[in-house]
Amino acid sequence: MADALSITQHYHQRTKYDPETLAQRGRPLDFSQQPIPYKDYKFGTPIPLKDYLELENQTDPILVQWQKLSRLLYCSYGITAVIPYPHQPLYLRAAPSAGGLYPAELYVIAGSGTFLPAGLYNYQVRTHSLIHFWNSHVWSALEAACLWHPALATTQLALVVSVVFQRSAWRYEDRAYRRICLDTGHLLGNIELAASMCDFKAHLIGGFVDHQCNQLLYLESDQEAVIAMVALADLLDVEQNLPPTPTLLPSPTLEDYPPLADGALLLYTHTATSIETEEITYSSKIPAFLKEDKYNFPFGLKVPLTNTPIPWGEHLIHLKETILKRRSTRQFTGAPLSLADLSYLLSFTYCPQQYRQQGLDGNPDFFDLDLIQTFIAVLDVTDLETGCYYYAVQAQELRQIRFKNFRRELHYLCLSQDLGRDAAVILFHTADLQQAIARYGDRAYRYLHMDAGHLGQRLNLAAIHLNLGVSGIGGFFDDQVNEVLGIPAEEAVLYITTLGQPPQRSAPAARD
Repeated sequence: MADALSITQHYHQRTKYDPETLAQRGRPLDFSQQPIPYKDYKFGTPIPLKDYLELENQTDPILVQWQKLSRLLYCSYGITAVIPYPHQPLYLRAAPSAGGLYPAELYVIAGSGTFLPAGLYNYQVRTHSLIHFWNSHVWSALEAACLWHPALATTQLALVVSVVFQRSAWRYEDRAYRRICLDTGHLLGNIELAASMCDFKAHLIGGFVDHQCNQLLYLESDQEAVIAMVALADLLDVEQNLPPTPTLLPSPTLEDYPPLADGALLLYTHTATSIETEEITYSSKIPAFLKEDKYNFPFGLKVPLTNTPIPWGEHLIHLKETILKRRSTRQFTGAPLSLADLSYLLSFTYCPQQYRQQGLDGNPDFFDLDLIQTFIAVLDVTDLETGCYYYAVQAQELRQIRFKNFRRELHYLCLSQDLGRDAAVILFHTADLQQAIARYGDRAYRYLHMDAGHLGQRLNLAAIHLNLGVSGIGGFFDDQVNEVLGIPAEEAVLYITTLGQPPQRSAPAARD
């Protein structure tokens, strides 16, 4: 069937929430049928990692390597709390997930000459261990599947993120693909920051031959699939101190597809965004972190922002503590944020070049942040007028679009969630889908949502460190957000992050 829209544009339109149709989508959830949010391999060699977490002052280079990997996995996706429920306990993890469904699985691939025997490993989250389920050399197959990405030529350790579709689709149906990609972005954000704490450089890889990667891990591609790769360069090995590497490749743009029934749209869309050829290769071109500010509204208020790094402490100890204590806030008091706190949040999320002096990566890998725009609804910030602003990252200023208190409207737009009513600030990540697809084909839809999730996770961690409340929202009335706030119509809303004062606020963290 010919269609004016590509498959991902069609998917985005089909999965929008609208006030007139949302009630028809509702259905009762049978929690006894909820998919289990982790894998439990019944074969392979288990390798416990818990004992390496607290090792200190190690001089044995092998033990140091084990400690680094253990800490990296735990701070990226480890279980940090358990909530008992009748059907199954909820294992809360270092990375947030919509509905606590955790669709992502984390694998480790080891090549030759590492402290790990060569082969394939799954991260067993419940026991903080690895299961070595395939012990043959697969690194050359990984390189081929990743189209000879340059970071894999020198490194011999990689993380692979796969997703199990039904874990999220059980609750969110076809719209779950948006949340799956956002959740993957949360995890990638943790991996990038945890890598800095463990003397790794995380080289993100988004372009790969999908079916080869799925086969490499023995995944059933009608149920789960690889969605992102990370080559881990050991910064203590001078030969692995690599320059920045490219992160993504385009896929075809599919404009001819059959009628798709509800329930079939998610898997079809993911498959259609695949790369199936080995004839494309990575170039040396690397997207700039952010190239330019897209919008300038000449008649609106312009508010300059400070660009001051958050002090994370010696050896990033406060960052580790923040990752492990992070929780999504369920309630805000409606009290204001300060303009200084808003500046801190935005600085950490969008200006990582300020953090080299603290040991954080000054060139963190995203896919293409030039495609992501940020709009901010200010409800109650001291020394800042209420209204909707465009965040101009390069100019480091807020540019006002509309002057109004949107509290009532945002409560409605966020599906009547009280977080939308009581927040002090609501941040919107958006993208021009047509522009993104013209650049990267339909695969751009993955990249956009993973980048938005990555930015959202940086906001999460900065807010928690500053003793502020924060929660991401993936359910909203899509088109009405643009209409109410004055966001340009071509900007598709990808993700919403609410920020405010939590009910019980402890003493403020150090800002300088």
